Amino acid sequence: MGNFKGHALPGSMFLMVGLWWAGKSSFWYAARRKKSAGLLTSRAAQRRLEVIEGVTILSFSVIGMLAEQFAADGPQLHLYDYAEHQWDHLMNWQHATMYLFFGLAGGVSVAVHTTGSAPLALDRMLLGVAFFTEGFLFLYHLHGRAMLDIHIHQLLLYAIFGGAATAFLEVFHRGNVLLELLRASFCLLQGSWFWQIAFVLYPPSGVAEWDLKDHSNMMFITTCYCWHFAFSLLTVTVVYCTACWVVHSKLKRTPSMEMGLLKTTDKEQESEDEI
Repeated sequence: MGNFKGHALPGSMFLMVGLWWAGKSSFWYAARRKKSAGLLTSRAAQRRLEVIEGVTILSFSVIGMLAEQFAADGPQLHLYDYAEHQWDHLMNWQHATMYLFFGLAGGVSVAVHTTGSAPLALDRMLLGVAFFTEGFLFLYHLHGRAMLDIHIHQLLLYAIFGGAATAFLEVFHRGNVLLELLRASFCLLQGSWFWQIAFVLYPPSGVAEWDLKDHSNMMFITTCYCWHFAFSLLTVTVVYCTACWVVHSKLKRTPSMEMGLLKTTDKEQESEDEI
């Protein structure tokens, strides 16, 4: 991760997952509020989407771990360099550990929604643990770095721990659309900020354009972080409004008889799910 691509990869992953969470939560809430839950919002369909989401997160995590370990400058699964008598590529190992916990969260989500034997809230608890572990690793990731380098990574911690706190709250308040959209906002903030870190510390041109010891740069980066947060909130708002508009437009085009059939089918499907 100590290069531009290493920050762009997790940034892209968090952006895609954040957009998915925002769209999924917005659509389900809009459909429930309009009492139009057809086959697409039945419990069976929701479980299938949760399984797809878990598999996707697990796949992203495996890709991240493999990239950290087997990239050109990776440790190749070697933890200790006996020739030099020192730990080997600890930064890569920390990043791979971060991906590992998100992979565990994705795997647990798949197990919860396919077997039905585990508590439903276990997926949110493991997701909160994954975010917390990510923040915990980054907290002790900055020793000996330049001032701006430390500060720009510390700002990332607010988004990470915010996502962890939101996921833990969802353990006790599952289905709360405000918490779900806030989690999506923090995830989008993480994604966009990873890209910002990549451009500041590892510009594609290869020429360092930021003075890492200039205090004015710290002030601007802090302001820029607030802009990123505003952008993530605005993005979630646009996704939510779009989902509400789509659901409302579909209702206007759906004949009343067809709506009755959809509701009847949905009730039957949910009854089967409960059994």
